This record gives sequence, C-alpha cells and structure tokens, in this order.
Amino acid sequence: MNFSEVFKLSNLLCKFSPDGKYLASCVQYRLVVRDVTTLQILQLYTCLDQIQHMEWSADSLFILCAMYKRGLVQVWSLEQPEWHCKIDEGSAGLVASCWSPDGRHILNTTEFHLRITVWSLCTKSVSYIKYPKACPQGITFTRDGRYMALAERRDCRDYVSIFVCSDWQLLRHFDTDTQDLAGIEWAPNGCVLAAWDSCLEYKILLYSLDGRLLSAYCAYEWSLGIKSVAWSPSSQFLAVGSYDGKVRILNHVTWKMITEFSHPATINNPKIVVYKEAEKSPKPGLGRLSFLPPRVLATPLSTTESKYEITSIPASLQTLKPVTDRANPKIGIGMLAFSPDNYFLATRNGDFPVLSLCWHSSGDSLALLSKDHFCLCFLETEEVSTAFKQPLGHT
Repeated sequence: MNFSEVFKLSNLLCKFSPDGKYLASCVQYRLVVRDVTTLQILQLYTCLDQIQHMEWSADSLFILCAMYKRGLVQVWSLEQPEWHCKIDEGSAGLVASCWSPDGRHILNTTEFHLRITVWSLCTKSVSYIKYPKACPQGITFTRDGRYMALAERRDCRDYVSIFVCSDWQLLRHFDTDTQDLAGIEWAPNGCVLAAWDSCLEYKILLYSLDGRLLSAYCAYEWSLGIKSVAWSPSSQFLAVGSYDGKVRILNHVTWKMITEFSHPATINNPKIVVYKEAEKSPKPGLGRLSFLPPRVLATPLSTTESKYEITSIPASLQTLKPVTDRANPKIGIGMLAFSPDNYFLATRNGDFPVLSLCWHSSGDSLALLSKDHFCLCFLETEEVSTAFKQPLGHT
C-alpha cells in the first residue's frame, strides 16, 4: 500500500465521482476536478464564495457546490465547462443541499428547517416540502431512485413521509414510536425502512413501504444508545453500532440479533491474523509519501514505502482514552461499512486523527482527508504503480 502526493484541501471536501473516473476537491472557493489515474487537473471552477458542501450527481455529469453562508448553490457541468447554474435561496437561507437520484433535481433545506425546496434543472420548476426535521440523517432515497423518505417533526412528534421522486407527490405518511428521531435509512432492496432514536434511548424500528411497523429492537436501557447504522448490500443484515463499543447484527427474517462484535484492546484469538504496518526500502526511481499511522505527513514526497508484517498473538492494539466528561464523547462505534459481497464488516471505535476517508468505486484506492490536505492511498498493483509514476501536479 502506497500514497500519492499531498494536495491542499478545505472543509474535508474531497469525493470520487460515482463512475470512478474523477476526483473532486475544494480549496476555499475553488473546485478542482482531477483524473483518478494520473491526478492531473482536468477542470478548475471558481465559485462566488468559500465552498462548504460539494456533491456529485449520480451520473457523474454535474457537481453542486453549496455556500451556506450566502444561501447559494452553484452547479457545474463536466461535459460543458462553460455551462453553469446558480440557485439563490434569498432570505430563506440555506443549511443543507443534496442531489435527487436522477441527478436533475436539487433539494435545498432552508434555515430553521422550515421547508425543503426541490429545484429542477430541466424544467426550472420548483416544489416545496414542509416540516423537515433537523436530524443527522433525515433524508434517504431507495437505491432505484423511486422513493424518498423524509423525517418530519410536527406538533412535538416524529413522523416519516414517503414521496414519489418522479413528481414529488406524497405516497405515505405515518408517525414513529420515537422520542427524538435521529435518522432513517432504506434497505438496499427498498422494502424496509430503518428508523432509530437519539443516543439517549436505544431503539431501532423497522417499517415496511406502506408504513407498517415490522419490528423494534432494543439492546439495553439507561445508557447512551445507537451511534451508527448500516445495511448489508443484500439487505439481509442490519449492523447497529452503539456507544458501548459493540456492533450488533440483526437478520432480516426475525429482526433479532444473530451475533455481536466488540473492539478488545488485546487480540487473543489464535485464528485471527493481525497485520502491522512497517516501512520498507523504496523501489529504484520511485518516490512515495511516508505514512506513519495514525497521521498523514504533509510533505510532498518521501523515499519510503509501507509493507505489512504478521504480528504474533496476543497482540496489543494502540488505544486512546476518550474524554467522557464533555458533550458528544468520542466513544462507541462511529463508522460501519459492509463489503460489496456481504462477507466482511469494517467498524471503527473511538477517535481517529485522519478526519475522513472515501473509497474509490473499484476498491483499489481511497482518499485520506486531514484538516487541510488529502492524499490518495492505493494498493500496490502493477497497473496502479505505472499510473502513479507519472508526474503529479499541484494546486
């Protein structure tokens, strides 16, 4: 595993295009689009203010850049660089912006979550959706793009509304048995909607497309509860990460727990193979960025590469003691990710100095994001190594 040159970055805004061909990053008010293979700059766009949110359309043809402080959204085209679109929410303000699955509608959430405005890039028409709830994960689309579920708050109660994305008409509306709805997520097959309560109460609810409650699950009471939720690609399993440092796997038949995983500080199981990263001598004529966990070095190039050695069991893992006497303690399972074939589940417990990361769709590389920089981390294959031997540009 090796690392590319380090590039400047603002607000952790760095994302691969859905088709895997491009890598977009933001530096202040500039949007930079690079070729994934060579990391050469293909397009450079200038926005009206500092970019606070950036998102690709599903077909990788457009990119939206949101400037929340000014209530503006600018849309750029990769096929026609001279084309652009500007959306101004005016006095209503702007706190969130996202694409619809068709890549031709933009959903803007106004200040105080008074409404969601749906803008059409094709017909220039506008639709309004009232009562969106201010929660971490309040909008979710089915994978086929047919339906959208929205978390709502009306009369001090939580609700979910399901809309048809083709015309944004209301399909279903039902209340949820939650004290403070924190998030919703469709199963990949679009048949089940998961809804979970805030961290103050461990409760996850499973609803059908018509709003029927299929099941409810609670692992424990009187302690901080759910922190992260993830569906397996096959929709057969639902992983629930919690503040107690454990991941519980629910099955799609009975919605009961079938197993749980924890994050021990010491690995004692002889069947588990533990790899430790170490440095190795560089290949002749090939420079690489040195990566010493758990931080990314902000230096242009180095003469070291990394390799992985098998560690003897028992193996002790490096841990950080979290500060628990402050709000939002950095404890519990904060990240869950299933492999595409459903065989593996990756989890993260506690703090992590690399602030964010995103996988390339091929699974051969990922972008590592720090506060002010990013670099590309890639597997050592002959094809990838040849591509990265080419000169790399700066911004």
